[in-house]
Amino acid sequence: MAPPPTLAYSPCPNDTFVFHAWATGLLPGAPVPEVTIADIDATNTLAARGELDVLKISYAALPYVLDRYALLPCGGALGHSCGPLLLTRDPCEPAALDGRVVAIPTERSTAYLLFRLWARQTLPDSDVRTVVLPFHRIMPAIRDGEVDAGLVIHEARFTFHKYGLHRLADLGEAWEARTGLPIPLGAIVARRALGPDGIARVADAVRASVRHAWAHPEASRDYVRAHAQEMARDVQEQHIQLYVNDYTHDLGPDGHAAVRTLLERAARAGAVPPVSAEALEPAGRLLPGSGHIGV
Repeated sequence: MAPPPTLAYSPCPNDTFVFHAWATGLLPGAPVPEVTIADIDATNTLAARGELDVLKISYAALPYVLDRYALLPCGGALGHSCGPLLLTRDPCEPAALDGRVVAIPTERSTAYLLFRLWARQTLPDSDVRTVVLPFHRIMPAIRDGEVDAGLVIHEARFTFHKYGLHRLADLGEAWEARTGLPIPLGAIVARRALGPDGIARVADAVRASVRHAWAHPEASRDYVRAHAQEMARDVQEQHIQLYVNDYTHDLGPDGHAAVRTLLERAARAGAVPPVSAEALEPAGRLLPGSGHIGV
């Protein structure tokens, strides 16, 4: 008997909501995976080491792992009006960042990649320095004057006002205005060594888990809450509503175009290695008439 697949994703509500059914054995016909829950920086590192079968990673990290992993067309985080925010303690214009320090979550986060593309266009001659801080430290650091600005993601979209902070830029809005495409944030990848059939089974399990989550939203509530204990319940729900959408079930043409456009622009800017169109082709596509794992 083959060992169960190994799966890693973040404790964020969108991930625990999406993967709850698969992770807890609620999908008939799908082997229950061995789950690792870790922040996105850790899952990016695990993917770089090639240690697990299926992982949620940043799209910014994707070019570095495509030799070992294939992009799945489901389970990830893309959308509209859901991008990272650039925050400051006092209202100001982008030019005020010249010579200033901006806190970022990680250097291989999609948020930072979007920031680099935005700054390249908006502040081409400015000297903006960055410092890496843990996600939970960024807003307090801005409020307390430890940094001049900060890049925040996820639930911080709903809570930054509580810190008295101001939005200098919405990098998702900037991306959508330039491209007309959804904002690609987090990808699901599967080890290429699983083979085409194995990758297809993984993709089917991910889709089935998404469908189960939508059909039975109450089933995952305790699981989501257990991994987001410091987050208010209403913020958890807003988080899920924003980041779990049609692109989560299937990237589709627009989602795929968004990923390709992001990485092509980032490669031209020297921010990531170039990748081929073939390497970016999502694996495990659902074909008409193919079977479904039950929900």
